[in-house]
Amino acid sequence: MAQKSPTPNEQSDAPLEELTGTVENIVYRSEDTGYTVCAIAIPDRKDAITIVGHCAAIWTGEMLRARGRWARHKQHGLQFQAELLECIVPTSAYGIERFIASGMIRGISKVLAKRLVARFGEDTLRIIEKDSGRLEEVPGIGTKRRQQIKESWIEQKSVRDIMIFLQGHGVGTGQAARIYRQYGGQAIAIISENPYRLCSDVWGIGFKTADRVALSMGIPPHSAARSRAGLAYTLQTTTEEGHCFCTAPELILQAQDLLDIPPEILQEALKHEIAQRRLVQDDNRIYLPAIFEAENGIADKLAILTRTPPAFRPIVADKAVPWAEQQVKITFDARQAEALHMALTEKVSIITGGPGVGKTTIIRALVEIYGKRGLKVCLAAPTGRAAKRMEEATHHGASTIHRLLKFMPRDGSFEHNAGNPVQGDVFILDEVSMVDVILMHVFLSALPNACVFVLVGDIDQLPSVGPGNVLRDLIQSEKIPCVKLEHIFRQARGGLIVQNAHNINRGEYIETADVDDESDFYFFEAREPEQVIQRMIDLVTTRIPKKFGFDPLADIQVLTPMRKNELGADNLNILLQEALNPMGLHVERFGRIYRLRDRVMQIRNNYDKEIYNGDVGLITAVNLDDQNLLVDFDGKEVPYDFAELDELVLAYACSIHKAQGSEYPAVVLLIATQHFKLLQRNLIYTAITRGRKLVCLVGSSKAVTIAIHNNEMRLRRTGLAQRLVEKLVG
Repeated sequence: MAQKSPTPNEQSDAPLEELTGTVENIVYRSEDTGYTVCAIAIPDRKDAITIVGHCAAIWTGEMLRARGRWARHKQHGLQFQAELLECIVPTSAYGIERFIASGMIRGISKVLAKRLVARFGEDTLRIIEKDSGRLEEVPGIGTKRRQQIKESWIEQKSVRDIMIFLQGHGVGTGQAARIYRQYGGQAIAIISENPYRLCSDVWGIGFKTADRVALSMGIPPHSAARSRAGLAYTLQTTTEEGHCFCTAPELILQAQDLLDIPPEILQEALKHEIAQRRLVQDDNRIYLPAIFEAENGIADKLAILTRTPPAFRPIVADKAVPWAEQQVKITFDARQAEALHMALTEKVSIITGGPGVGKTTIIRALVEIYGKRGLKVCLAAPTGRAAKRMEEATHHGASTIHRLLKFMPRDGSFEHNAGNPVQGDVFILDEVSMVDVILMHVFLSALPNACVFVLVGDIDQLPSVGPGNVLRDLIQSEKIPCVKLEHIFRQARGGLIVQNAHNINRGEYIETADVDDESDFYFFEAREPEQVIQRMIDLVTTRIPKKFGFDPLADIQVLTPMRKNELGADNLNILLQEALNPMGLHVERFGRIYRLRDRVMQIRNNYDKEIYNGDVGLITAVNLDDQNLLVDFDGKEVPYDFAELDELVLAYACSIHKAQGSEYPAVVLLIATQHFKLLQRNLIYTAITRGRKLVCLVGSSKAVTIAIHNNEMRLRRTGLAQRLVEKLVG
């Protein structure tokens, strides 16, 4: 857990002094702000001195020059409060050894640092930088290790220069590391030319940081550059809330609140951005170009699909349906038969419904029927976990959208597109509620016009994280044939998970079982946050494993409505890590501890690694010498440099939004009045349907009631349904 900065020092009238010494120990450091507490050794002084201040980058063993005043801290005693901290590369053999053994250079362990300094003495750093071939004179260093050491040294020097430059403009070291990864050695030149590129180019850096840098560099507050960047950011913010567009007056008003710039300047900036096609105006709606293109592209492609005859002779549905019943050994009810008949006779169709109503059974039947004809059936889902579940249920290969379309990380494009469609006769896309307009447009663009397309999903779940509400818009347009399945079939022993999901959807209260009964759903009343946490930890560590045999590290997922506050995922993960995996090899970065055997989640799409936002894995190795660790994602081991760990968070607990598309053997769901702003019916419905075998709901009955009765879903501003009505005539 990130340590809080100490209490401010007492006022001191001490004169300014300058101290120089060797960094012996870094007591605390904030990667975000550069706030540092360290101990330095000064020649001729018996005890180390505690220095407090801000510094761009610092390593054990470096020489540190500090200018400031002595002050007495209320808790920690006498400290040197530095107004300026300047790091100096060490020159003594002792300092160099401490410096290169600190972990700053990949490939150098403490043992190797001692050997290097024993061989080269005070010339060690010059050898690394200027004459690295000689490093192979040291036992344990071959060509590969030598190259790694040299490259890491050069990288560290570049990063430090950039960090120092950025800290002068109010950017913390954690953000500086991301900027370096994006721009490399050109970072300073690129930022100096246009600092507003930061918020569009660098993940995790928003407009406010870029704006602070820009203003610090002298860009006028009312400049055209700042106005244009602010408009783009404001519109991007609305898309992150799920909207596809913003009305022009609202966009100007929100940008004015953000920038404190007169509306007439913003209106001119908006006209300029529209003229340059960096923003798109459609009537009074303002779009980002990619989203405008996506909405139109979806409607255009669906119109083409519905009007293009299939490449194969029609299937006689009246004969195929009873044949499929024999194959899957199930007798379809009238609604299921209707859905199957529709999917066999329409070019594009939608099957929707809640859990346990037979959506997967229909997919299995379609695979059997089309497979018997010898047609190529492609199954896809937006996430790896959803695709895996689809494959297990149908016994037919399934893949993610990205894998099916063969995503190419080098340039962010797909091998399969409108000019090179995927080869296939029938495409079935599951979990469509998770698919935003951008991804749906990409997917549809790659489909052959003659194919049959079946969309499957649950419109009562949370909508996609990205912009749009595709499944709901498709259904509401009434231009795509659709069947909603409602009869519940999946009733395992106890069967309360499925039953309660439907109860919630109808606005009815949940049914619970006594703790001594055999069931798949339990409710534990706990009103205060401390009670909720205590009960949750007891369930995860002891009661669920003992009663049901689930592995806490692999099988049990804690879900909560939000990331922040006492009952948010961030805090719960720290507590669960302490309870489930408190000891072992670890590294601390970005205010988090990453420990061997920790469960972690990727929080951004990383196309180079082919690991995507929401993927969950297990840390299988931590290499302190090479400064990397390995994460196992469903059998695929992926390396992460320590500098990349801001892409990973602990995953013992996660937000309900992050759990979309996933299923877990056991779910512990926290619902409390502290989550008041997020308590909605579709939120608790989505959470409960993530549990496959067991759901334990912990919280207050009052909060559960609030969530169930709140069915006022935030309407997303989208134009897709209207475009479908206009383009799919008839």
